[in-house]
Amino acid sequence: MNQMNLLQDMIGSIEDPDQAVMQDVRERWNRIAKPLHSLGKLEDLIVQIAGIQRTARIDIEKRAVIEFCSDNGVVKEGVTQTGQEVTAIVSENFKTGNTSACAMARRANVDLFPFDFGICRDTTVCADHKIAYGTANMAEGPAMTRDMALKGLLEGMSIARGMHEKGYRILAHGEMGIGNTTTSSAVSSVLLCEETEKMTGRGAGLPDEGLARKIQVIKKAIEVNRPDPKDPVDVLSKVGGFDIAGMAGLVLGGALYRMPVVMDGFISLTASLIAVRICPKAAAYLIPSHVSKEPAAELLLRELKKDAMIHGGMFLGEGTGAIALFPLLDLAQAVYSEMSTFDDIAVEQYEDYQ
Repeated sequence: MNQMNLLQDMIGSIEDPDQAVMQDVRERWNRIAKPLHSLGKLEDLIVQIAGIQRTARIDIEKRAVIEFCSDNGVVKEGVTQTGQEVTAIVSENFKTGNTSACAMARRANVDLFPFDFGICRDTTVCADHKIAYGTANMAEGPAMTRDMALKGLLEGMSIARGMHEKGYRILAHGEMGIGNTTTSSAVSSVLLCEETEKMTGRGAGLPDEGLARKIQVIKKAIEVNRPDPKDPVDVLSKVGGFDIAGMAGLVLGGALYRMPVVMDGFISLTASLIAVRICPKAAAYLIPSHVSKEPAAELLLRELKKDAMIHGGMFLGEGTGAIALFPLLDLAQAVYSEMSTFDDIAVEQYEDYQ
């Protein structure tokens, strides 16, 4: 079986979340002794997670953020403030616990797993799923072959399966790769049929001239490669990155193995859109966390029909926005699981006029 047939066979097994369970959880929320709907979107997320896990007794205790680490050949075009060597350095720092995401994950009780999906040199990071030593320069031709893109998707799904087998029940996206806001801008521009200027930000802090150069490089890459917006795998292969492929695969794997996937910022949202374009049912398995400061983030959230929980102007990456959502989910679950109902305290229940 070739890779495309294998992918199609796997996503053909993805089912919608359990609507009956979701209704039971909504009714439980309405019976809890507090004003109706007063935890807002937090209540909706608990309902969604219950439907995904197909049980009213949701389990988010064992959770992980998966860091997809890879390099991008387009860095040669001068679209970043830092050099490509930073990818390997930060990726190895994930293993020693010395990154922003690691510090936040420890406090939020989230396990963090880095994977080398395409770092340009060998590192101590797990390379079991590595596609190649970085992508090609998309300004000169396709970033990767179609087979590489499919392999990235399947390897991301494989990681989801492995996490599920280890007992994890909710996952989050993370990434590390110098130049990946450039690839994400290119992919999202094509998929949303939007002007490059509208979809491109300063990344890790480009000055005006750097931003202008980045926009021109993305335009050139799209012109040279002519990715088909109706074919998400074609877009991924021509102007994407291995990290984006892996993250998209993680979404598809999460849907297949009935695990919610918490999205992070711009790059994560771009990968999530690829997954949803490949398999629309995957959208129901996506949990929004924050809205990135990158200009395309709100457009991507709107396309995915998701409302961000956190509006903090963050753009650090590494899955930090996704990690920040977990304490909020814990608080919501505490109310859902531990609070008395109106019947328990012999108080008349609120009428629902919404």
